[in-house]
Amino acid sequence: MKKVKIGVIGAGGIARRRTIPGMLLADNIELTAVMDIMKIDEIAAEFKVKKAYDKVEDLLADPNVEAVYIATPASKHLEQIQMAAAAGKHILCEKPLTMKVEEAIQAVAACKKAGVYLQEGYMMTFHAAHQAIRKAIDEGKIGKPVYMRAQLSCWYPPIPGAWRQDPAKGGGGSLIDMATHLYDLLEFFNGPIRKIVALTGNQVQNYKSEDSSTSLLEFANGTHATVDAFFCVPDEATKTRLEIYGSKGAIFTEGTIGQSQAGVAEIISGLGDGGYDAQQSKDVVRTFQPLPFTPKNPYTAECEYFANCILTGKAPEVNTGENAIRIMRITQKAYESANDGVVKTI
Repeated sequence: MKKVKIGVIGAGGIARRRTIPGMLLADNIELTAVMDIMKIDEIAAEFKVKKAYDKVEDLLADPNVEAVYIATPASKHLEQIQMAAAAGKHILCEKPLTMKVEEAIQAVAACKKAGVYLQEGYMMTFHAAHQAIRKAIDEGKIGKPVYMRAQLSCWYPPIPGAWRQDPAKGGGGSLIDMATHLYDLLEFFNGPIRKIVALTGNQVQNYKSEDSSTSLLEFANGTHATVDAFFCVPDEATKTRLEIYGSKGAIFTEGTIGQSQAGVAEIISGLGDGGYDAQQSKDVVRTFQPLPFTPKNPYTAECEYFANCILTGKAPEVNTGENAIRIMRITQKAYESANDGVVKTI
């Protein structure tokens, strides 16, 4: 199989922990080069990569690199996307694509002008359980989606130099870093969000970025949803639940949201045709059934999809640049709402 030769810009952090190991499992990718400003020789040795750079421009000048994966702090993304596009490299960039809507527009324009593909790194779209959920919803298994809830929290105490804890480097905290994953995922299931109201704050951690965020959403088809994302909930105390209620049933998951490939999913369907039950007994047995899916590393699936787009000459249709602009616009409206308490229309 022909392979796309990829270089990684920002090979520490999430790239080292998750994306590079996932990328190495892809049949259509060759990891050609890595770049980081810290421990780059150590990282290159860990993944047995011969080309190691400590400057972005040096990696981009490598003629063997056909595409790049960018996983640097969000404040660096626009400049590095523009540089990569000018060098003729296709781009898979971690979320958030940029810090502001205007920057996202510039990034997408640079890629279009250069004729290179751009995909944003919302890997949860590629989780096998979420693919199965999308199929079940599209097939009408739970009727019209009525309400959704998505949860993603972790314990993220103050860490010296952590860019996600400084809005000047990351654009914000738990909302832009984690809630945006869930905005993207819920839109994948149910179409566009049309209204948002959000709360943010610092309840526990004392850094500049928010450690707390809760969002109330309304979708174009009328569905309601809540998204809760916190940096101040111990990891052991959260089950990262996803709940989707419809007019004919419901879907629940635990452990599918996040960085893993597993978790459990269950569905109940074929309801909603009976009359009103005046007894309203909540002791009835709910006959949920497993919603089957075959676990696969979502980072592998994400990278394989990106590489396949390059190999086939077909631009990405999932997590596109246009979608990145939209998610950035939703994010900006969420922060505006948190500041003034007003419901925002997207």
